[in-house]
Amino acid sequence: MENGKIVALEDRIPKLKEQRRRKANRRLVILLVLFFIMIAAIAYTQSPLSHVKTIMVKGNEVYTNKEIIRKSSLTNHSNIWKVNQKKIARDIEKLSEVKSAEVMVHWPNTIVITVKEFKRIAYLKQEQDYIPVMDNGKLLNNKKSQIIPVNSPILFEFKEGPALIELIKSLETLPAEIINSISEIHYTPTKTDPYHISLFMNDGFEVSATLRSFSQKMIHYPSIISQLDPNKKGIIDLEVGSYFKAFEEAEGKEGE
Repeated sequence: MENGKIVALEDRIPKLKEQRRRKANRRLVILLVLFFIMIAAIAYTQSPLSHVKTIMVKGNEVYTNKEIIRKSSLTNHSNIWKVNQKKIARDIEKLSEVKSAEVMVHWPNTIVITVKEFKRIAYLKQEQDYIPVMDNGKLLNNKKSQIIPVNSPILFEFKEGPALIELIKSLETLPAEIINSISEIHYTPTKTDPYHISLFMNDGFEVSATLRSFSQKMIHYPSIISQLDPNKKGIIDLEVGSYFKAFEEAEGKEGE
């Protein structure tokens, strides 16, 4: 072609060689970078830098941080890459008062353990001991104490079973002000009502009720006592309807 430029093969060879050399150098740099990253990763996993440095515990009230961490088996020598989050959570959930547990890894070296505990709803009196009753109806016999609990109802004659579970469910629906006004709850079943209970209140009144309707009727307790003479104590019967009987009247009928 008259106007076309003809490039000699000898002139093109150096350019091709230069392009190939650049590609080869680029590949070499990439391989070297990957190699050093791999070496750094291996060195990190084998060095103290990969060990767990901080263990945070959240949501615990009954158990201390040390008790939760001890149950998790985590230490500052644990390799953060080998932390089995599900297994640790299952181990922590074996604690009698832990409802659920979640383990999260926060890089580079922090573990966060979040626990949800069962609530202590009441205490069961057995001889000289007070045994915590959890919101799942279980008794914590390993946590018994001879110290009288504060602001928690004390239960008498109950045991693990339907009646206790029904009571716990009822208590959970009541406002804190009503629960705090209850001193004692006695399980007093009768032939006609296997769910009968008797309550002794901090204000001196006594309540006769059945667990079948206890929560629905007990919620009106503040309104009921507001209509009574505070100097005249007696029994508030919530079994069928709602009526009051003074202690003097009850004693008179028993005497007759």
